Amino acid sequence: MTGEPLLIVDDNVTNLKLVRVLLAREGYAVRTATDAEEALAVLQEFVPRLILMDIQLPGMDGLELTRRIKADPRTRDTMIVALTAYAMKGDYERILAAGCDGYVAKPIDTRTLPAVVAGYLAGEPRGGVRGA
Repeated sequence: MTGEPLLIVDDNVTNLKLVRVLLAREGYAVRTATDAEEALAVLQEFVPRLILMDIQLPGMDGLELTRRIKADPRTRDTMIVALTAYAMKGDYERILAAGCDGYVAKPIDTRTLPAVVAGYLAGEPRGGVRGA
């Protein structure tokens, strides 16, 4: 999976940097955005295979951004994996209904995240809730 293009969208700069460094170290071509508007701008020039999407973004949330990405013919086939601290009943269904392909629960387990990302890219999501 080396060189696969990924986009990480998270308004928490510490989480963003941690995940970027972790996945870049694995050889992924990683871009980042801190909000929906920045993500949409990045997507004008960069089409990732997978997006790690924070759900609680300022302004437009991650679920609405997911809907927009999935509605665009250029990006509709991009896998989107939600990054979320939401663990309430019905949240997983809402995430899937918005167009996400699964989710990774926060706090992120840095030891397993690369394997989870590789699993999604290989078409083999890991875990019952697709968590890391």
